[in-house]
Amino acid sequence: MTTPSAIQSNEERIARRTQVASTLLAGLGAFVALSLVGILARYTSQTWILGSFGASCVLLFGFPDVRFSRLRNVIGGHLISSAIGLCFFHWLGGEWPAMAAAVSVSLVTMMATDTVHPPAGSNPIIIFLAHPGWSFLIFPTLAGIIVLVLTERLYRRATQLVRDRSQ
Repeated sequence: MTTPSAIQSNEERIARRTQVASTLLAGLGAFVALSLVGILARYTSQTWILGSFGASCVLLFGFPDVRFSRLRNVIGGHLISSAIGLCFFHWLGGEWPAMAAAVSVSLVTMMATDTVHPPAGSNPIIIFLAHPGWSFLIFPTLAGIIVLVLTERLYRRATQLVRDRSQ
């Protein structure tokens, strides 16, 4: 006869294994997405990646169901923050007050438009450090984040199919 504590112990082991598997899948997903962006950068001679994309992958693959990982937040947040960062950099110069204002206005704008994506808040800082041109809005911001989002969506569907078949 199975005791209640044995059943609970077995359920805890299953829950731990599920958590470990989910964690490893999240890490693998981030690796696949960032590798794809890196490969595209190498073979197209375009800049496809931002430092903030690492943090975006943490949200997209590790916490796909949170509000900050919604499509509108990820794409909208990155575009808004990069556009504001570029405007402040090119119109006000590359000094720290303009950088601080760009981050602040990016935050306020993301909040006002319900597109908050915390990793995107670093885009103005990246812009002030890198001194890019206006094309930064397309490469790497838009192109790179679209690759990450599409990879996450495909990856999530594929892993869900595997989970469904194993049950």
